[in-house]
Amino acid sequence: MYGTIPSFTYHIPTAIEFGWGALARLPGIAKGLGGGRALVVGDPGVARAGLVERVAATLSQGGIPAATFTDVESDPAVQSVEAGTRLAKSEGCDVVVGVGGGSALDTAKAIGLMLTNGGTIRDYVGINKVPQPGAPVVAIPTTAGTGSELTIWSVLSDKEQKVKISVGSTFNCPQVALLDPELTLSLPPAITAATGMDALTHALESYVNKATQPISEAMSEQAMRLIARSLRTAVAQGDNANARADMLLASSIAALAFNSTRLGLVHAFAMPLGARFHLPHGLVNAILLPAVMRFNLPGNFAKYARIAEIFGEPVAGLGLRDAAARSVDAIRTLKEDIGITAKLGDYGLTEADFDAVVDEAMQSGNVPVNPRQPTRDDMKAILRAEL
Repeated sequence: MYGTIPSFTYHIPTAIEFGWGALARLPGIAKGLGGGRALVVGDPGVARAGLVERVAATLSQGGIPAATFTDVESDPAVQSVEAGTRLAKSEGCDVVVGVGGGSALDTAKAIGLMLTNGGTIRDYVGINKVPQPGAPVVAIPTTAGTGSELTIWSVLSDKEQKVKISVGSTFNCPQVALLDPELTLSLPPAITAATGMDALTHALESYVNKATQPISEAMSEQAMRLIARSLRTAVAQGDNANARADMLLASSIAALAFNSTRLGLVHAFAMPLGARFHLPHGLVNAILLPAVMRFNLPGNFAKYARIAEIFGEPVAGLGLRDAAARSVDAIRTLKEDIGITAKLGDYGLTEADFDAVVDEAMQSGNVPVNPRQPTRDDMKAILRAEL
């Protein structure tokens, strides 16, 4: 694939604990991190499902008393980080356990940072601005999509400025990602579909972009193979243990890929569209992925042809361009099969909003690594295709 393999860096500081019933290992893990009292962070939906209390009870039964914090919105706000940090300090918590989807995990990670770093979380927006390690964090995902349990990023909403902000630092990686597929069994079909497309977008954008490297490529391919095999089944049969395990692994493996490479235009758009129109992150990725793929094809025909193969498209005998185009067909068919029919216009986007959305998207660090460099008109055309 490479004439000369370019220099690259790959680093992941998080230990991974995977297995059915892995939640039972949590007290020992927390103690091993020096934890004596935990703050369990979850969103209201996870709390209603009883998972926050289940995690807290598991800790308590294992000798780690726990306080709980569930004031986490779907687009987690900096105010939630501040409130959670105050609670953790008042309760004397020295380890943070996040349980839920990306919003809960991103909030938990940010609270961990703020237990040992001064100022506010806004002071650390950007990459590698956090001066010192945070309190230890254990991340327990209950969705299979964001990969937040393994990434350097916390994506938060600044409600005052009506923008999303990102804090990226290796200090923001959890010490342990605890992956228990059992905790994903009750995930509804629509959320399974959207989060699964989020995981796919992570793997795919990392795979085709200009920052890709051999380790991330291998992980991207494995994640896409698992998704091709099991996303449809996980949506249609939520109690299918094999499909749920595949999807949880796919999400985490995709995170291991993009953590070192960044992503592409889909994620460049996801930030402003999420902040301005409250589009769920996985859903906006699902909506935009085929149009972005279509635009990007000339930037990496070989990789897109390989994606078509992974998703079972008949490409034998086709020229490279035609084989690559089959990848777009494959993802559109996948979306249809898992019931994703939403368009951007359903959430209020109109052509009058294009300039503001494109202005913000073009500032993303995901644009320079995209396999094909877009003009503003290109960006508008992508939005228009999915309006």
